[in-house]
Amino acid sequence: MSPADPASNLNLPNALTALRIVLVPFFVWFLWAGGTQGEDSAAMRWAALAVFAVAMYTDKLDGDIARARGLITSFGKIADPIADKLLTGAAFVVLSMLGELWWWVTVVILVREWGITVLRFVVIRYGVMAASKGGKLKTVLQTVALLLLLLPLAPLVGAWWPWLGWTVMGAALVVTVVTGVDYVVKAVQLRRRSLAGRNPA
Repeated sequence: MSPADPASNLNLPNALTALRIVLVPFFVWFLWAGGTQGEDSAAMRWAALAVFAVAMYTDKLDGDIARARGLITSFGKIADPIADKLLTGAAFVVLSMLGELWWWVTVVILVREWGITVLRFVVIRYGVMAASKGGKLKTVLQTVALLLLLLPLAPLVGAWWPWLGWTVMGAALVVTVVTGVDYVVKAVQLRRRSLAGRNPA
């Protein structure tokens, strides 16, 4: 394949993205069962954690492979963030349904996440908004917070354990909101620059 040839959608990074989407319902089932079933709850919770960890690893892996091998595709650009939002969104919602995370935190984060995703597609005609360092920090904090909340360690180490997850989630919430506002500002600036370039004075 020459550098000018577009990458095929049938490639390993896109397959990993598709796998991440397929894993979402399994994750939801294990997590819900882990919070509602009696003697099997711990095993189900660990299974949910394992599925979540594997899915999040595929997120990093597919991006690394796509960039290293020149396999970035339009499908991947669209499907990858959707897969991420489905996985983390499912974690937020189910944790809130189980009473382990405040609903208002879930609502604020999901409105920001899906709102910015839609905004990216709306302004794509004016240019691409690259992920900022703050956006990457937001992703790391959300992932760490969810992993901590998914870990069923409270019965083993004490009631203080969930507070560790909630503390990290608080930091993730702040960064999520701040970066969301930053993306909105950048989107407005991007549109203005694009329109100014099309209609010079």
